[in-house]
Amino acid sequence: MALFGKKKKKTEKCCCGECDAASMKEAEASKKEARGIKVLGTGCAKCSRLETSVGKALEQLGIDEKVEHVTDFSEIASYGVMTTPALVIDGKVVSYGKELDVNQVVEMLKKVRD
Repeated sequence: MALFGKKKKKTEKCCCGECDAASMKEAEASKKEARGIKVLGTGCAKCSRLETSVGKALEQLGIDEKVEHVTDFSEIASYGVMTTPALVIDGKVVSYGKELDVNQVVEMLKKVRD
């Protein structure tokens, strides 16, 4: 009977099965030094367009800051994001699963930074 079979050995992996405990710990540590703006995503067209919108929004606001594009699955998972693209401002996920236009990014930056 399958109910009384051997117990499965627990492994320290994330939901995608590609990350181990060490890479998840590293991702959590990098998340804590959170000041900055990140686009989380695999590098698809939507992610790239969001990164472009963020760059234009920063330019419009006169903020000289670099946008980091995170493609590492373990770091993306450490933010609890399951759908990309996602936008992280100062360690807080402010949007996920959709592209934002420049005006939406400007509003989010003002809201989080003020």
